[in-house]
This record gives sequence, C-alpha cells and structure tokens, in this order.
Amino acid sequence: MSPGGKRASLALVLAAAAMLVASCSSKATTEQTGAPPAAPGASGTQLAGQVHTTTGNGAPPAIGASIMTAPARAGVQHLTYKFGPMRIAPGQNNITFSEGDVDKPKVDGYIVGIYPNLVRKDGTVPPVDVIHLHHGVWLNLDAKDPTSPKLPERFFASGEEKTITYLPDGYGYPYKASDPWLINYMLHNLLATPDEVSIVYDLDFIPADSPAAQGMKAARPIWMDVQNGSTYPVFDVIKGSGRNGLYTYPDDATDPYQGKKALNEWTVDRDTVLIGTGGHLHPGGLHTDLYVQRAGATASPDAAKSVQGDKAHLFRSEAQYYEPAGAVSWDVAMTVTQPDWRVAVKAGDVLSTTATYDTNRASWYESMGIMVMWGTDGTAGTDPFQKAVDSQGALTHGHLAENDNHGGGPGKFADMPKLPNGPATDLVNIADFTYGPGDMSGLYNDVPVVQPGGALKFVNKDAPLENGIWHTITACKAPCTGDTGVAYPLADADIQFDSGQLGKAGVPTAGRLDWSIPTDLPLGTYTYFCRVHPSMRGAFRVATDAPAPTPATSTPTG
Repeated sequence: MSPGGKRASLALVLAAAAMLVASCSSKATTEQTGAPPAAPGASGTQLAGQVHTTTGNGAPPAIGASIMTAPARAGVQHLTYKFGPMRIAPGQNNITFSEGDVDKPKVDGYIVGIYPNLVRKDGTVPPVDVIHLHHGVWLNLDAKDPTSPKLPERFFASGEEKTITYLPDGYGYPYKASDPWLINYMLHNLLATPDEVSIVYDLDFIPADSPAAQGMKAARPIWMDVQNGSTYPVFDVIKGSGRNGLYTYPDDATDPYQGKKALNEWTVDRDTVLIGTGGHLHPGGLHTDLYVQRAGATASPDAAKSVQGDKAHLFRSEAQYYEPAGAVSWDVAMTVTQPDWRVAVKAGDVLSTTATYDTNRASWYESMGIMVMWGTDGTAGTDPFQKAVDSQGALTHGHLAENDNHGGGPGKFADMPKLPNGPATDLVNIADFTYGPGDMSGLYNDVPVVQPGGALKFVNKDAPLENGIWHTITACKAPCTGDTGVAYPLADADIQFDSGQLGKAGVPTAGRLDWSIPTDLPLGTYTYFCRVHPSMRGAFRVATDAPAPTPATSTPTG
C-alpha cells in the first residue's frame, strides 16, 4: 500500500470515532548535524530546535529524583526537524494529522534520542498559558502497533510536560528512510488571537553504515494506555472522588470498559526485555504505574515487597511539580526509568498500567494515563518475581521557562458574588469569547438570576467559526477572579459542574452546542470558567426572589 493509501486507511480507523478537522499547514525542514540539545536542567538560553533549558538554581526536585542527560555515544548525529509553520486559529483546540511527508533522516539507521519542542517563527517558545502542544504522536505507517494492531506503530509522543526519550546505550529504534511517518497532533490556543508555530523535534541518530551502529540492539516501542486504542483516550477525575484524596484509573472507576476487554492491559506477544518507560499525565496527576501479572508466579524474598499474589510492580513514573501551587499545572516533569533498568517478561504475561490523580484540590476533566515502554527481544533481564525492579526513576528536565506565568494573583475580573441581582434569564449565549449575560470581564454590573429548579441553558455561538471554537462552562470556586496562568483558574468549586467542550466535530467536543445547569443547585452565586480558554469567566445566581425570565438581559455597564 502506498504512503497515501496508508494515511487514508489510518484516517478511516480513527474517523470512526472522531471528525478530523483539517488544518491549514505547511512544513519546512532543517537537517543539520551539530552539538546535542542543551543539557536539561542547566540554565541557558532557548534556541530554535534545542530542547528547553531550565530556570532557577537547579535545586534537587522535591521527590528526590535526579535529572539525567543523554548517554555519551560515539557516532551520534544530532538532527533537527521542523513540522510547520502552522497557522493556529483563535481559540483552536483541534485534533488533526500532518499533511504530506513528515521530515526525517535521509538514510537508514537507529534513533537513540528524541527531543520535542514547539516554537514560533523567531525560535522562541510560546508560554504554555498562551499556546501549547496538547499532544503529538509520531507514527510509523509501515509497522503495526503491538498493543493496538489496528493502528500504525506509535513510536514517540509528547505532551505539555515535554519528556525527552533517551534509549540506553547500545539500543536504538531501527529506522528505514523509506518508512512513512505521520504526526497526530493537537495544538491548543488559549487566546482569542491567531498565532503561528512549528513542531520541532531533535533526533539523536546513528546511521546504519556508521561503525557505531555495529552491534546495536533493536528496541521496539510498546504503548500502554488506560484507554488504549481510543481516538481521544481520556477520563474525568471529579473532586472528592476515589479514596483518601486519590483517584486511580481504572481501579476506582465504575465499569470503565463497559464490560468489555480492559484497555489498560496487554498480553506480551514474545519474550521481551523491557529497557525503559515513562508516564504521561495531565495536571492533577501524581503517578502512573506499570505492572506484570504472571499466572501461577510467586515472589521470592527479594521481590516480596513489590509483588501481590501473581502481580509484580515494575515502575512508578512520578510527577515532579515545579509549580508553586502544587500538583495543578503543566509546570511538571515525569520520571523515567534509570539507564540500567532491565526487566524480563515472558510471552503470555499480562502488562497493565494505572494513573493516579489528586482529588482533594479540584476536578480534572479529560485526563490521561499513558506509559510508553521500550523493549528488546530476549530474556537477559531481571525476573521481577525474583528481585524487585521498581526503583526510583530520573527526570529528563527541570522547570521550563514557558511555565513561568503561574497566575492566581489579582485579576481584572468583576467580583460577581458582591454584585446585585440582575434580571432573571433562562439563556446565556457564548459569543466572541464572552458569556452573555454573566461575563465577569466588566461587561455587566449585575448577575443573571435563575429560580431554584429553574432552567438555564448555555449555547455556544462561536462553534462554527474558524476551525471550530469550543467552550466549556466549568465550576470554579468563587470569586474566581485571579489572574489567568498555568495554575489558575481551577475546577475547584465545592459544587462541581462541567459542560464538556460545546461543539459538534467529534473528539474532543461533546457532540452538542448547548448545555443546561443542574436543576438541583442550592441557593447561591456560581462562578465558572472555560477550560479551553481560561481567561473567560462568568457567573449566575440561584435565588428565590428571581422573577420569571423575560427577553431582557442583565444590564451592560456601557
């Protein structure tokens, strides 16, 4: 099948669950051999095509993990590639695919390191609270994915935490110049203004004809996901859910797979030595965990602490939050396994993964839990039932400067709980990135009111614009007036509600343009924000003295 045919086939597989919104994009490439990207964890200046350097004094992370760097290897070329530039529409939050060929090395060889980034035309990295790469997944259309064979091979992914992939010395991902690549990506513009960015990915590469390639062991990617194979593999974590302030998916979910096969499990297809893994979470996430179950296995004394029954714990990928407010933002790095981690699993073993989130602080909608492993054929690893292998991992970078705007300071929003009642209403239109009536930006000097048990519907009028503009109505703790940043606002109200992303374009939208408030809300003023565009804030009030709704709306201030 031709590369174009494979792309069409992939689109058919994924479009069954989602309408893919085409982006107006073009691509440009630089392939250059040079010094490796700047060492993560060291202060410095960000340059186009380089991995981010950190700010601060390099103090040890709170979880006690060190920051690793790429192993020293002979014969490594450091190549920079760019997909873009891409025009990003106001408020864009679409899932789409790369168009045409994705640039990559021109000769066969081995990929031993991958460094993701997002840059503007001038080479600067946009702030995460302005625009970010929600996710990017690199796929090899010439290979099947081992854990989800209906998909092409997923060999690398990047989220806002920007974990770097380092394969251990002596191992590499076999690459053919003829392999057709595809990028499935989701760029999120949090503002109402357009932007232009490129996805940059640096590769550490060893050509096949290099003496350094001799004796290289082939490594294959093994993708684990709590919703593996889903077009948009997400789940909601609600404030107060779970046990003791923690919610683990799928363990604490009610029938997460609707009685069907557990998507967080994979039966090992052949004897394999796992050589590395790391996790991906969203804000609020604390750790992902990897397990292996082996029928009839029992633990030796050296493995007993990490084994329950016939199930052994292999690794916990921990979230190191540099965020001053705690586990609430993308100012985070995930731990990955140490370079000498080698775990032998057998054909027929069942691997599984879980994701754990904090639920004391807020709700976390559209959350993820992913672990990408790397393995090589063979048996020359540690048997996890004979010796514990779940040692602490290491980080691949420190605090990133694009997360410097934390938010939560004094904002320029109206303190709606202090404003008087406005007219009763049963309709709020969302248009031009505002809620009307009830917007907190200063447009109104009163609060729209609804009677207890009354109906109040929100309608997204922005949905048909540009590539589609999706909005949410998500409860935040009053007054919800803090300045917008990576850590504010949060879905932290004591009474929770969320509309989903109002739109009709497949994932990530809710499949509808309107949403109505719960009819059992107690008396009080309710503040909310848009999770997609968090500088949008609004409020309504449930009050007994509300008159019947009329065509009139709250009184604008000017």
